[in-house]
This record gives sequence, C-alpha cells and structure tokens, in this order.
Amino acid sequence: MRIRPATPGDLPLLQDLERAAGAPFRDLGMGAIADDEPPGLGTLEGYRRAGRCWVAADDRDRPAGYLLAEPVDGALHIEQVSVHPRAARRGVGRELLAHAAGRARAEGLTALTLTTFTEVPWNAPYYARLGFRSLAGEELTPGLRRIRAAEAAHGLDRWPRVCMRAPV
Repeated sequence: MRIRPATPGDLPLLQDLERAAGAPFRDLGMGAIADDEPPGLGTLEGYRRAGRCWVAADDRDRPAGYLLAEPVDGALHIEQVSVHPRAARRGVGRELLAHAAGRARAEGLTALTLTTFTEVPWNAPYYARLGFRSLAGEELTPGLRRIRAAEAAHGLDRWPRVCMRAPV
C-alpha cells in the first residue's frame, strides 16, 4: 500500500469504501452505523483541499482505505479512518495512522486523537494496541467536548464511545 493525498476522482470511491467498511457493524447489532451515509462529496472535498484526506492506494492506485483529519486543540484529530473489508487485517489502518502521526509531528502537533466505539473489536481495542489511551472526561479538551456533543446529537451514543489519544 502507498499512502498518498486523495484526488478529486477518489472521492466517490471513498464513499463506496465507507459503505463497505460499515457493513460489518450490522453483525454487531449496529445496523444504524452500517446504514449511515458516508461523508458527502463536499465534505470530502473540504478535507482534500485542506490537505487532510489521505488514501492507502493498492497496486492499481485505487483506494483500499482512507483517513480524514483536522487539527483540534494542539492535536491532529482523526475524524474518520476506514479500510475496505477486502484489505482488512493487512496493516492498512496502521499505515494510515502512522502517516497521520508523521504529518502531525511535521506540523508541530503533539498527538493524534480520535473518538471510537469501546466494544467494537476493530475500534477501541485496536487503537489501544497501537498506543492510544482512553481519556477520562476531565481530560477532554474543549474541541473534543464539541466533537463528542456532535456525535451524541447524531445518535452515536446509543453504543459506548470513548475519546482516545496517542503521542506523536
């Protein structure tokens, strides 16, 4: 896999990838997550133009995974990282996160942050294996509190969630 910036032509493919990556949530009784629409093309384009949308490209240069990020309170916040099920368990997510960590360091940011489901094996347990730690409520920055409030308003708190942080 090669990590590269997303191109305009990648964006519809990222939506398809997101739908495929969401499907396994159905097996965990999280059908609403599986059915949630991916980010719109305008949203993806905003991340792309900001230089914060990266893809893991396969040997045919097609996206097998992607990551969206934005600076939040001195850290690079991972808004979304998704890997197509065909590319799962091959280190694609790990490589995308390593790329984001390198970008964060280059920009003088101190950490990566993300929010995730605590009881989904490829979510919080996976990130913990990669060096992320769960944040207690009093550790949440104002930006992370806003993100969590938006997630709650979107209905994501139907399942246990956590904010996590890893130094870069």
